[in-house]
Amino acid sequence: MQSASTPWPSARRGISCGACTRSARLTPLQLQRPGSQAADARVAVEQPLLMPLPEEPFETGRLFTPRVDRYGQIPVRTNRYSVPIRLIGKRVRVILHASHLAVYDQNVEVARHGWLIAKGTVRLELDHYLEVLVRKPGAFPGSTALEQARSAGMFTPVYDAWWSQAMKIHGERDGTRALIEVLLLGRNMPHEHVVAGLAAALRAGAMTADAVALEARKAAQTETEPTPDARIPGQASVAVTSLPEWRLAHLPPDTRPLPSVAPLRPVASIPPGKRR
Repeated sequence: MQSASTPWPSARRGISCGACTRSARLTPLQLQRPGSQAADARVAVEQPLLMPLPEEPFETGRLFTPRVDRYGQIPVRTNRYSVPIRLIGKRVRVILHASHLAVYDQNVEVARHGWLIAKGTVRLELDHYLEVLVRKPGAFPGSTALEQARSAGMFTPVYDAWWSQAMKIHGERDGTRALIEVLLLGRNMPHEHVVAGLAAALRAGAMTADAVALEARKAAQTETEPTPDARIPGQASVAVTSLPEWRLAHLPPDTRPLPSVAPLRPVASIPPGKRR
């Protein structure tokens, strides 16, 4: 056994530091058997013989199967998360990842939340409770889901401005119900289009969900339609014909004779008192 003062054998033989580093990466078996292949060389030989990786991604999350309680929430570890209210009483599948969790009803994803680190906290999403709140609009102003939506930046000030005007016109109950109907539009429209529709309806004084939906569709069409400057250079501008004009231009000719009042002349010559 060599003492601590005995120099390293490679240093006595004058081997460079690079050779020392390469020899340090070798296993003791390779050091005992000179001329043996390194690990990366053997991997290159065995790589073509290995089976290919599966096409489906490998799930790295942890699986939970909680049951939805009567409040539309599920327990995951020490916290609770909301799911759509229609799933009350059902058992769902939860995949917990490092930063978020996904909730599945059979094979359909129904909710996705950021993972709460603190213990005993609750994460609620306002969209999960809209079916209940539209029937009970009085519970909407003080709901915890609304407070969390405000803190998350999803319930912007334009919602509050439209809501206050709607309550002035329709009353507190009907104005709140109209706002909830506007929030339901977010299930079929992007959030930015709904916000643009709210701002346009607020400027026009239209405090109905139908007006917001119309303005939101206009905002979506404005994004998809090309601007006049985006036309290809050298391309002639195309005149747009309205649908009523197109229909009138393609109507078949009318060959019927003009109406006549000749059959009514004998009746007109009879005095009014003797007509039957």
